Amino acid sequence: MSEEVMDPARRRVRVLTDARAAEMVKERDCTLHDIYTAALDADICPYRYLRNRETFSMKDQRVLFSSRVAVVGAGGLGGHVILLLARAGIGELVVVDPDRFDETNLNRQALSSVGSLGRTKAGEAARQVGEVNPAVRMVPHEARMTAANAPELITGSAVVVDALDNIPDRFVLEEAARSVEIPLVHGALAGLEGQLMTVFPEDAGLTQLYGKGSGRAHSPSSPEAVLGVPAFMPSLLGTLQAMEVIKIILDLHGVYRNKMLQVDLETGEMNAFTLDGG
Repeated sequence: MSEEVMDPARRRVRVLTDARAAEMVKERDCTLHDIYTAALDADICPYRYLRNRETFSMKDQRVLFSSRVAVVGAGGLGGHVILLLARAGIGELVVVDPDRFDETNLNRQALSSVGSLGRTKAGEAARQVGEVNPAVRMVPHEARMTAANAPELITGSAVVVDALDNIPDRFVLEEAARSVEIPLVHGALAGLEGQLMTVFPEDAGLTQLYGKGSGRAHSPSSPEAVLGVPAFMPSLLGTLQAMEVIKIILDLHGVYRNKMLQVDLETGEMNAFTLDGG
């Protein structure tokens, strides 16, 4: 199954290349996900994860690959989160988004391209992840999240990522996350500013940021509508959200729970604020 290579620090490592894994899929009539699982169980490093090894142990990589993460919204934030988690080695991604790409998405959304215009965002996420890391199981939902379907969409996930663009839907998602007892990683941005917070089921959560969640789903006076969304902030905040997911799954320190991380790219400042109850 494996071969031995030297890593960049000149250490011997048993690895499984994608080419050999693809051969084994045909030989054994199984999926690439199955082959990667067997390799990790045998302490064999899929070659694509070689540069992860000094940050994540092989045990960590196995935990990541056995984890399912839901991302609600596959636009500016969600696109970056999806691709980063796929590259990091999350084994299954649920993507929920009813929209299609248009030209106004090209300035910032990682999954958008001229060729993707008119395609559904959830479907394009599945296609691109299939090219980046075909061992990742993709579960795309080309449907709008509602209070009725949200719990079902995210059930079975270890974490759900809030990559939405309006306050009312964020509260719907938070309530669904509470109902299925999983943490939610919230992110929001406008202009060159953004915020990040993780909400566990027992936490006060988004009311600490938004009060009781007043506001319309798509208001012309919303911060995003007024200030716009240049490419830089979705890239940075999506990275922070993806790292927050990894920290939660691997039980690492530094999760922004009952704290809000505020980021201002214009000033270059990042500040964490402890909230009531934190």
